[in-house]
Amino acid sequence: MKKRFFLYGMVVVAVATGGSPAMAQAYPTKTIKLQVPFAPGGTTDIIARVIADPLGKALGQVVVVENKAGGGGVVGAQETAKSAPDGYALGMATVSTTAANPAINPKIPYNPLTDFTPIINIAATPNVIAVNPSFPAKDYKGFIQEVKTNPGKYSYSSSGTGGIGHLQTELFKSLSGTFITHIPYRGAGPALNDTVAGQVPMIFDNLPSALPFIKDNRLVPIVVAAPQRLAVLPNVPTFKEVGLEAVNRMAYYGIYGPKGLPKEVVDKINAGVRKALEDPAVRKRIEDTGSLIVANSPEQFAAQIKAEFEVYKKVVDTQKLRLD
Repeated sequence: MKKRFFLYGMVVVAVATGGSPAMAQAYPTKTIKLQVPFAPGGTTDIIARVIADPLGKALGQVVVVENKAGGGGVVGAQETAKSAPDGYALGMATVSTTAANPAINPKIPYNPLTDFTPIINIAATPNVIAVNPSFPAKDYKGFIQEVKTNPGKYSYSSSGTGGIGHLQTELFKSLSGTFITHIPYRGAGPALNDTVAGQVPMIFDNLPSALPFIKDNRLVPIVVAAPQRLAVLPNVPTFKEVGLEAVNRMAYYGIYGPKGLPKEVVDKINAGVRKALEDPAVRKRIEDTGSLIVANSPEQFAAQIKAEFEVYKKVVDTQKLRLD
């Protein structure tokens, strides 16, 4: 198999140009597995289930979503990395699995920049700090005053050590001069449920999974990581507005496969996702969560992954974070 090498900034991306033409032309001939590396209920799971059926129709085969949680997304991501590069075992690529977790864990069993084939970033998702209604403050000014006045009194839940919720909160803490204790869970779904139940007072979560609880007044939004205020949360400021622009980072939800995936297969999946996103109903289901459609190229997605990895590696070094 021949490869061509493309330079994106400081990233060298190897894109396969050979492989089996017959296999690529026939692909797909059987069910495709799309693995979510977290428990059901989180944003990754939501986006995967929205795209799976229309993607399957675009490709002419069923796309089945499977959940494999553990290690803040590491277990599922590792399984995708070890899969055969034939296009039948794909994974949902997130900031947690491709940037945040690898940044904090030097023993992670895969290299996020070389052990996968980026295919497409489906959507970018705002993140939100939200608190249980029992929390003393209901807006950012009161929130920051409360946590600064009581260092160590409060805790926050996350999808797991090294997940985006963990490292983005640590980035917030480092820039705001606050101390909040981390409570890791085995996925965003369980973390969110315990925050709603009041077991943990706050969470830095992806908006799609938190929004239903916000709408039901079971969570109170404090501040969002988004380019500008969101139509669904018009009274909630962005991190830029409160002087913490560096925290204004949106999450990505894409699809990747194991390394060595033939370019022809990558292109078919990329085109299939783009076709699925042409359906106004599919776009609306994603956009109704507060997410923004991206649908970029494999090369652009590879560059995004590298950029996020570098950001969170710096957070880990600055905060002196390490696995418990």
